[in-house]
Amino acid sequence: MKRKLDHGPDGRPFPAGKKHCKGGGYLSPSCLAQATPTTFGDLRLANGHSAQRRRVTSGPPPSGLQDWLQTFQMWSGPERLLALDELIDRCETSQVKHVMQVIEPQFQRDFISLLPKELALYVLTFLPPRDLLRAAQTCRYWRILAEDNLLWREKCREEGISESASYRRRESVRPSTAAVSPWKSAYIRQHRIETNWRKGDTGEPMVLKGHDDHVITCLQFSGDLIVSGSDDNTLKVWSVVTGKCLQTLTGHTGGVWCSQMAVATVISGSTDRTLRVWDAESGECVHTLYGHTSTVRCMHLHGNRVVSGSRDTTLRVWNVTTGQCEHVLTGHVAAVRCVQYDGRRVVSGGYDYMVKVWDPETEVCLHTLQGHTNRVYSLQFDGAFVVSGSLDTSIRVWDAETGGCVHTLTGHQSLTSGMELRDNILVSGNADSTVRVWDIRTGLCLHTLQGKTNSKNQRMMDQRREPDIPLWCPSTCWENSPVTSFCSPPGGVVWRIKASDTRLVCAAGSRNGTEETKLLIMDFDLEDRKTEAD
Repeated sequence: MKRKLDHGPDGRPFPAGKKHCKGGGYLSPSCLAQATPTTFGDLRLANGHSAQRRRVTSGPPPSGLQDWLQTFQMWSGPERLLALDELIDRCETSQVKHVMQVIEPQFQRDFISLLPKELALYVLTFLPPRDLLRAAQTCRYWRILAEDNLLWREKCREEGISESASYRRRESVRPSTAAVSPWKSAYIRQHRIETNWRKGDTGEPMVLKGHDDHVITCLQFSGDLIVSGSDDNTLKVWSVVTGKCLQTLTGHTGGVWCSQMAVATVISGSTDRTLRVWDAESGECVHTLYGHTSTVRCMHLHGNRVVSGSRDTTLRVWNVTTGQCEHVLTGHVAAVRCVQYDGRRVVSGGYDYMVKVWDPETEVCLHTLQGHTNRVYSLQFDGAFVVSGSLDTSIRVWDAETGGCVHTLTGHQSLTSGMELRDNILVSGNADSTVRVWDIRTGLCLHTLQGKTNSKNQRMMDQRREPDIPLWCPSTCWENSPVTSFCSPPGGVVWRIKASDTRLVCAAGSRNGTEETKLLIMDFDLEDRKTEAD
């Protein structure tokens, strides 16, 4: 029978309606009212123990014991307490220990087992998951409660674990473990994945070799497909499961410098001045988009629209489905280097030191954000704030609606070539071999994470390459290096990194020909991978 739960005022699940007590009636004050034990012997009987407990067998009882007991019973409560205090003070340690062994078990009550199941589960919702796992080891009944699926659903909700994750676990559970809560399995899996990320525990990474010794300039990762673009004029589609190259996308006559991907649709931009739309599964080129008069340097996909930026100083808005150019945005006076598009506004940064906010429908520049003193290389846009990174070493936070500069983030010593913004937390990667974590609402630098020092970082960044990159967690500042351990020879370079919740994909090679160009796939969902192998 499906258990119906309501929620208490604090949002936790609480039983709805009346609950049965063990006597068959409904839970009520009269049901709970029982004779209160007046002596310790009564308490033992109430707990179901025999009135004849194990006696001390050191000899016959002392003379006058009965008279002493009768006198004790004649005293009032306070007098008895005073007498017990005095008696304990005169006892030896072994005698006090004997008293404890007799008394303590009578006050150790399993109140969880005495409660109706719904109330017991409500109490357990206050326990953190780690304590729930410990509680399951207490006894069989506690284990049944601690395995409750709705209880773990609540824990998953608190941690933001989705129902789809629970469904995947339910589908993959083996018959021998079918009794395990799917929500509990989803929670444990998520915890295991996060632990593996922190420890860098991935096992041996899968190594995919391709593009010969050319540079991998762009990398996309969607579902079980990886798409790598290179200056060898091609893109390659890889299976993240088997590691095989499924398709080689040929057609560009110049190096591929940027790409975007949604499910199996890939869009690429090239030095041949075109964009191409591909079906990654069939390898077919669906559209070739003509219009730019110089290298297509950046793009951003949203829905069925992609916005491209070019060295010809313009941006173009394309319909991916039809292959038509719908809008042209002009206003930059130098190459457009980075672009963001949220479906409503376009934000672009260029070599003219400018950041521009556009209404793509009217092709009007709403704001020109001035303040940088060198080229703008990176952008983030969340609809409310624009964040720009520049060769002038600064990062600026702008109000997208007013165009005002909210904060100037200083601390980096070189080019900020990559950033990620989530909520109000910004992570910036810089050619000075540091990663910084910022709060864009306060402008404060929360953490500075130091990587390897490399005197050639600036040259490498100018060549669109990134030095060896350790992995960091912004909230706890732990460091691991599963990437750099496979790029350790002199000259080893990590070109690009993409990640999902469970996998990390790295494009690596070398700047001096000592390392082959390759992709490294690291799987942090080790238990699932072992299950599939079995």
